[in-house]
Amino acid sequence: MSAEETRHRLLETALELIWQSNYNSVGVNEICKQAGVTKGGFYHHFESKAHLFCAASEHYWDNIKRELDTVLSPVNTPLEQLENLILFIFRNKFNAESACVRGSPFFSAGLQTGCEEPMINDSLQKMSQNGVKYNLALVRSLMAGGYLEGEVEAERVARLLSQYVQGLAGFARVNGCPCLETSRKDIAEAFYRLTGLKREYWFATPPTWGTCKA
Repeated sequence: MSAEETRHRLLETALELIWQSNYNSVGVNEICKQAGVTKGGFYHHFESKAHLFCAASEHYWDNIKRELDTVLSPVNTPLEQLENLILFIFRNKFNAESACVRGSPFFSAGLQTGCEEPMINDSLQKMSQNGVKYNLALVRSLMAGGYLEGEVEAERVARLLSQYVQGLAGFARVNGCPCLETSRKDIAEAFYRLTGLKREYWFATPPTWGTCKA
C-alpha cells in the first residue's frame, strides 16, 4: 500500500472499531491487525491512538460536511431543509435495516477520556461548533421564512439542537434498539419544539423513514 492508502485504511478502521465498541477498549494492536498495517506503519502516520482518533474525527467530519451541504442546500425550502436534517440525524443514529443503534463514538470517547486527553476534547469541541453553525444557518432560514413562533434567539436554539443530538446519541447507546418509527417521531417533535416551529408546519412534508421492527 502507498502511504496515503495506509493512512486512509487506519482512519477507516479506527472509525469502524470505535463505532462498534468504544475508545478505551480499542487498542493500537487491534487497529493495526484489522487494517492490515504494521505497528511501524501506524506510528509512521500517528504518534498515538489519541492522534489517530483526532484525525479520524476530522476525516469523519469531512464526510458529514459534504452530506450536510446537500441536506441544507438553499435549493431546498427551509421546511425541506428541516425535514432533511431530521432524516439525516435519524439515519446517522439508527440503522433502519438492522434495527440497531449507532449512536456517536466520538462523544462517547470524550466522556470516557475526560480531561486526560485534551486533544480529543479540542477535536470534539471543534466538531460540535461546526454542527452548531449548520444549525444556526437552518434556524435563520426558518426565521426569515416566517415559520417560527414569536421571537427566537437563533444562536441559543442552534446550541440546543446540537445538545439534543449529542444527548440522543448517548441515550440511544444506553437503551438499545427502540421502535424506529417512535424514534423518528421523537426526533422530529424535538426539533419542531426546540426551533419553535409553528404547529401548522409540523410534519408538513412527512417522509417515509422506516417502520417499527418488533
